[in-house]
Amino acid sequence: MEAELPPENQDAPEPDQPPDSNLETNEDSEPAAKVLRLNGDQEGQGEAGESVAEPKFIGEEPRLNGDQEDQGEAGENISEPKLIREEPGPEDASSRLEEEARDEGGEAALEEDKSYFPTYDFSEPPQLLTGSWAEYSHLPENFLKGCKWAPDGTCLLTNSADNCLRIYNLPAELYAKEWGMIAEMSPVLHMAEGDTIYDYCWFPLMNSADPQTCFIASSSRDNPIHIWDAFYGDLRATFRSYNHLDELTPAHALSFTPDGSQLFCGFNKTVRVFETSRPGRVCETRPTFAKKQGQSGIISCIAFSPTQPVYACASYSKTVGLYSRAEGDPLALLHGHRGGVTHALFSPEGFCLYTGGRKDSEILCWDLRQPGDILFSMSRTVATNQRLYFDLDPSGRYLLSGDTEGLITVWDTSRPPSSDPRPALQPALQFQALWDCVNGISLHPSLPLLATASGQRKFPDLWDSGDEEEEGGRLPGTPKAPMSNSLLLWLCTSAAGAGLPQTAE
Repeated sequence: MEAELPPENQDAPEPDQPPDSNLETNEDSEPAAKVLRLNGDQEGQGEAGESVAEPKFIGEEPRLNGDQEDQGEAGENISEPKLIREEPGPEDASSRLEEEARDEGGEAALEEDKSYFPTYDFSEPPQLLTGSWAEYSHLPENFLKGCKWAPDGTCLLTNSADNCLRIYNLPAELYAKEWGMIAEMSPVLHMAEGDTIYDYCWFPLMNSADPQTCFIASSSRDNPIHIWDAFYGDLRATFRSYNHLDELTPAHALSFTPDGSQLFCGFNKTVRVFETSRPGRVCETRPTFAKKQGQSGIISCIAFSPTQPVYACASYSKTVGLYSRAEGDPLALLHGHRGGVTHALFSPEGFCLYTGGRKDSEILCWDLRQPGDILFSMSRTVATNQRLYFDLDPSGRYLLSGDTEGLITVWDTSRPPSSDPRPALQPALQFQALWDCVNGISLHPSLPLLATASGQRKFPDLWDSGDEEEEGGRLPGTPKAPMSNSLLLWLCTSAAGAGLPQTAE
């Protein structure tokens, strides 16, 4: 697929430099690996240890800031890219849904409101379409650690215990009006990290029509932040943070700003801000705890408000902090969780913040118009320290979460909570997806599709029979359910039923 070239002579302004007092400008004592600027430029040689490899382009390739690169030298041997996108594009699937809505008499509504939301329907349990489980059966205990749809909905990103990021294409059968049998999904790209992956995220402006926007950020133990090319699977750039001893420090949380201009990274009592267009070690440091005041602990998650210049930092110290995006000034510190907070998510209108933690049985909904007030709570089972994701549909009405018992619960946030002393929202739907932990939940941005990731680390039960095995050859503690450690794709619409495809064995 060829990317559409932007108009010429559209230079983006240089990003503002953060204040000198907040910059970490000490350079490496030894040469660093060559990294590629995200906009195709090269870093100057004035900064020690910052050298950049010449990018390989096919003809003229678009840059992040809209400029065009010159063609490479004649005779340069460039291999064809391993594209992960498949034709037709995701617009075909969403257009088909719009046509069906018009057929049902909704044409006037679509014309009045041009913002399109997928028609999620949780009046009944979703229909299982397909998934990927053989991919994670080659190694013992290769359980998944979450999944995330790409912003344009063309592919799906997963993380697993083998320290590998995988990208799956949206099944081609879903682009057709009539579906046949859907085969098991297979990844099209593998990106291996050197150690345990702490966090990963998509570039928010990712668009398959522009390959330069197709990249992923990931952080892992004892490694810098890596930027992976989602078209080639190659390492595109690195961001490096160092402590006061000039030792490399890994980030525990990653999040791009909604406009993609900056990358916010969570550390122990600190948030560091990198300019997306400038890989390297230059960053702005924003302490969250100083003079025995503020938010302590490791920052485990960072989320941005879609409507206000505010971001939230979740901490393993059981707190959630609200900060101004421009300067990082603290605005509020929220208390109420029983365990370390591992996930935070703003509602689409920006009035509510949803947070959940490890070994904490509640997801809390905070009213940001009155910081500190809890609108309601939602109960789920979280019996381990594993990070369990939850997600909102694009309209903000439905919130979904898995738990350690294999249940998926759906809450309708438009319903009033119970009138208990502490208001609680009752589930609108709950169903048994697997007999294993469902740790990843991701709702498609434009289709009524739910992606789930499952698995957890298991320890054999204590038993007295020594070398003997149980009847049937299964050891205690071994999962009983099929498709444990799997990625599954579900259809969430009232049309689910007869005539839907069956998963190919």
